Amino acid sequence: MINTASHNKQVAGWLLVVAAMIFLMVVLGGTTRLTRSGLSIVEWRLFEGTLPPLTEAHWQEMFDLYKKTPEYQKINVGMDLAGFEKIFWLEYLHRLWGRLIFFVALVPLLWFLWRGRIEKKLIPRMVAVPLLVALNGVLGWLMVASGLIDLPRVSPYRLTAHLGLAVAIYAYILWLALNLVSERRPVNASPELRRFAHTVTGLVFIMILSGGFVAGTKAGFAFNTFPWMNGRFFPEGMYAMQPFWINLFENIATVQFNHRLLAFLLCLVIPVFWWKVMRAGLSYRARRAAHLLLGWLVVQVLLGIATVVNVTPVSLGAAHQAGALVLFSLALYLLHTLRSRQN
Repeated sequence: MINTASHNKQVAGWLLVVAAMIFLMVVLGGTTRLTRSGLSIVEWRLFEGTLPPLTEAHWQEMFDLYKKTPEYQKINVGMDLAGFEKIFWLEYLHRLWGRLIFFVALVPLLWFLWRGRIEKKLIPRMVAVPLLVALNGVLGWLMVASGLIDLPRVSPYRLTAHLGLAVAIYAYILWLALNLVSERRPVNASPELRRFAHTVTGLVFIMILSGGFVAGTKAGFAFNTFPWMNGRFFPEGMYAMQPFWINLFENIATVQFNHRLLAFLLCLVIPVFWWKVMRAGLSYRARRAAHLLLGWLVVQVLLGIATVVNVTPVSLGAAHQAGALVLFSLALYLLHTLRSRQN
């Protein structure tokens, strides 16, 4: 007799491991960006790149390639080999961790399929997991390549796409895992409350995307005051670029203003959502999730303020990015508790 519940728990455990690895990857990617390590490796060698340089000659070869990049020529000119090694290792770890995620996403899946431990209707959804991981790896390289041509930074559009896809894959995997371990039972949440939950989750996701543009334009290193931006609510130069729409994605003042505005919006929306959940007479699980969401919002806002007023140090910047993913996870978890059935 097939023990479906036991098999589902095993598959869910695998999915949660992959999700946790992607969570760490997002934080590692943010740290790589903040330390200016992301452009240190200028080639994408899928198999050969698994091993780091092992000889002095190989190190020099990698360094010579880096010397041809805009980042070296415009920012790090004069850097010696020892300095290059410092920025190399973090980007190497970032890429190695990405390869490991793909390995963990693929090999257990093949074993589960071989052993028949995945329900037939779920097979396409599970097969999508390693494919999505691989797709984001390709997008990551396209992002890096954009910083090796003219400007000593990657395209903010490609950076945000890479970050957004990573978070979307994380959400997809987490949702699959929650479906496998959650009981199918009715929930008393109204359609209105469920729509509100979708709105909150969507706003947090958009907030993360806006953070991608903050990172891509290095807007976190400007306007390092709070609550005003250098003494003004609407910062100077907010719509100075033409055409108008480009301000939303490339103008440092506008990008940071929009990020703050979304934070203020979440500070209004999430407490209202919490209040509605408390009044809806829902289960302890749902109310606990709402408490956690509201509490973590406070933590994330404080992290954001500390990050900007301290001019985005690596430790706070990485913590703020991790905090955003925690907030998104809690919103997604609460949304899942309000679903009347598995989807």
